[in-house]
Amino acid sequence: MTEDRVADTVIDVYRRHGPAWARLRGDRCTEQRWFGRFCDLLPEGASVLDIGCGSGKPLARELVRRGFAVTGVDAAPEMLALFRRNLPDTPACLADMRELALGQRFAGLLAWDSFFHLRPDDQRKMFRRFQDHAAPGAALMFTSGPSEGCAIGDMEGEPLYHGSLGPEEYRSLLQACGFEVAGHAAEDPEAGKRTVWLARQTG
Repeated sequence: MTEDRVADTVIDVYRRHGPAWARLRGDRCTEQRWFGRFCDLLPEGASVLDIGCGSGKPLARELVRRGFAVTGVDAAPEMLALFRRNLPDTPACLADMRELALGQRFAGLLAWDSFFHLRPDDQRKMFRRFQDHAAPGAALMFTSGPSEGCAIGDMEGEPLYHGSLGPEEYRSLLQACGFEVAGHAAEDPEAGKRTVWLARQTG
């Protein structure tokens, strides 16, 4: 199967294997350092958009526990069902992040372990959508690959696409949309070897 065809199946893979993913992800927030830095940029009780919210555990649940007003977004109905079961009082909507147009702005935007499933061209377009949903001073945090390229992972025996731009292009795209980089680390051991970007809206 070609990279493009694998990229086309990401949502379907999560639809078929959402519960298995949730079990593997677990309930423990292992990204406390970055998660804490993100929360430190948010006002008390701030609104946060969790883009690719999955089951809501552990990140959305932890945001709610800290008093933030979370809205979840996911493209897989089965993942949203898990989210609503885990966080029944937290709003969530079915939407493909590539077409995100909620008509409201948030103090925090989180795209953790979701943004990197997009093709490079779709990732480039997402920065305007981040901008359109960011309140003044909003925090944005997302995960990417460490360098330009793609990698094919595996979920329950099915190929799962991951794509990335290069770090300088991410910096350029953030700047063009009014975001200033507040933190970045490639393959950070304290984040499960994830590559993390934390930025703040300045425009």
